[in-house]
This record gives sequence, C-alpha cells and structure tokens, in this order.
Amino acid sequence: MKLEEHEFIRYFEPEQAAQISQVAIIKKFNLQDIVFEEGDDSDAIFLVLEGQVKVSKKSGEGNNYVVITSIGSNSFFGELGIINKQPRSARVVASQGTTLAKIYYNHLIDILAETKGDVVLKILSIVPQWLHNVTTKYVNQLAYQEKMTLIGEMVNTIIHDFRSPFTGIQLSSSILKELHPDQESQEWCDLIYMQVQRMLNMAEEVLAFSQGDTKLYSQKVEIGKLLKNFKKLNQVYTDSTFVELIVNVEEGLIINADENKINRALQNLLANSLEAINQNKGKIEIKAQRKDRWVEIIFSDNGYGIPEEIKNNLFEAFVSYGKQGGIGLGTAIVKAIVDAHGGEIFFESTLGKGTTFYLHFPVAKIY
Repeated sequence: MKLEEHEFIRYFEPEQAAQISQVAIIKKFNLQDIVFEEGDDSDAIFLVLEGQVKVSKKSGEGNNYVVITSIGSNSFFGELGIINKQPRSARVVASQGTTLAKIYYNHLIDILAETKGDVVLKILSIVPQWLHNVTTKYVNQLAYQEKMTLIGEMVNTIIHDFRSPFTGIQLSSSILKELHPDQESQEWCDLIYMQVQRMLNMAEEVLAFSQGDTKLYSQKVEIGKLLKNFKKLNQVYTDSTFVELIVNVEEGLIINADENKINRALQNLLANSLEAINQNKGKIEIKAQRKDRWVEIIFSDNGYGIPEEIKNNLFEAFVSYGKQGGIGLGTAIVKAIVDAHGGEIFFESTLGKGTTFYLHFPVAKIY
C-alpha cells in the first residue's frame, strides 16, 4: 500500500496529506522485530502499510507478555501519545514482514495546526473508539489466559492420576500377548496398548496447547500409512456409532511432521463429525492427495454442518455450539497443529449436508 492511500492520510486535505507524506519515515521490519518496547518514550504515530504487528502487555514477573491485539494493513497505532505524552503502555512487535510509516508527533501537531477544525475533530474522534476496541480485546485476552491456565492445571492433574492405571493396562496387555500367541489376540493386545498410549498423548496435547507450546518432534511421515493406522484405531469406535469410515490415499505422500500431533488433529475432526452425523446414514471420508507443493488431506462428513453463528471464529478457542459436552478447544487445537507444521486449513460447510475440512502440509523434500 502506498502511503497516500492509507486511511489515516485520507482524512486530511490534499495539502496536509502531502506534508505528512514528506515528513513520514518509511521503515521495514522483519518477523519478531521490536517496533517499540513498553516504557519507551512516546514520540510518533505509526501507520501500517503492509504486514501486521502484535501489541502485547507485560504480565507478571519476568519477560512474560500477553498479546492484546493484532494490527494489520491500513490501520495505525501509537496515537495515544498525542494526548497524554506518557511512556508507551505496551510493546509492539512485527508478526510478519511489515512496512510502517513513522510520523513524529511534533510534525503531526504542526500539520494539524494548519488543518480545518472539522477535519481535526474527525481525526481525534477515532482515538476513543480505537482505545475502547483495544481495551475490550485486552480484557478478553486476560480471560482467555486465565481459562487456559485452569485447563492446563486440570489436565496436568489428570495425566498424573491416570498414568499409573494406564501403565497397568499396558502391562496387562503385554502379558496377555505373551500368553496368547494367536494372531487375533496379538492384534487386540496391540490395539489396547496403542489406544492407552493415544489417550495419554491426547491429554498431553491439550496440556501443551494450554501452555502455548507448539514444539514439534518431526520426522518423515508417510500419509498413507498414518491414515490406514488411524482408521484401524478408530474402526471399533465408528462401527459402534453405525458410521462408515472411508479412507482413500494417493501413494507416496510424505511430509515432515510430528505424527502424534497429526493424529490428534484428525481425532478432533473425527469426534466433531461423529457428533454432527445422523447415525443411521453416517459417512466420514478421508482422502489424501498431492496438490502443488502441498499434501492435501480432505476430511468430509455428511453431518448437520457448521452453524453460521460460529463459522467466522470456528478456529478460536472456547468456540462451541449446541454441544452437551466439550469446552470448544477441538478445532482450535487442529489449527494450531496445522500452523505449527507450516500448513494451512480451511473448510466448506452446508447446513443439512455436511462439512469438509482441507488440511495442507508442505511436501517433504526427498534427497
């Protein structure tokens, strides 16, 4: 975006807009570059021409920060200094490659002095509304952090309490496997062992999400093998709900991924689909194919569909609609997992017909 096309500049008359363009300093920031720190002197307003920044506030002791809001292209920040001249009340960091226009307050005040009164009033009137929006987002973010802390403590307790009986179940299945060498018994014992391990992995994934931990233990993963194993682990589950689970996979699809996390993402989608399906004619289909530089996993069902009320914020935490249980973390965890792998996710949904999720993961480079 050109500076003269920015919404803030367009409030001014052409003569003053040209003056602002002359005094503005254009600067580019890389990912994680700090624009200014909390406590720095307030000396300028910043217009976002390209990219995005995150505004965060120090929380508690140490270097812990709570993200208040994100500010994207054609918006601005730092305007509060015009009014109170106090030190910066938050930190601003580039969340991607970002281009900003920096306008010093003394230059802006000189230009405002030559500007028509109605234009000045219009400019100043947007400041309270902006502050209100930021304050609302900050309060919501604090509430979110508190909820996540409580969930983390709860899940940590569950993992601690369940680890001992889970270990007992796994040891018992190992003993049964030794006592019954026939193939069917061996397969059921393996299934018991894997399901218990999967339950622990799922709980630990919720714990990691509540702590903002997106650490990956990546290795080359063959999608065909992963999806076939996923079907095997869930066959009894889907059969008990009279839902047909179909898996179709293009051969030779390999990604660099944390296999446990990919399984967790698919499990969350499966749980949501089963809740949305009419049990008498339910069908869930998982496909995987190569699409340009991506491995595309298509996860579709013929369930009720996603209500309009939550479509726009489906991937946010604590978003739920009409469920008897759950806390609304399912799709938020799915998106966090996909994002951590450098992928992308989107969906299509029609009420009464079903929902399809598209998960894209970068194709692994084979040397």
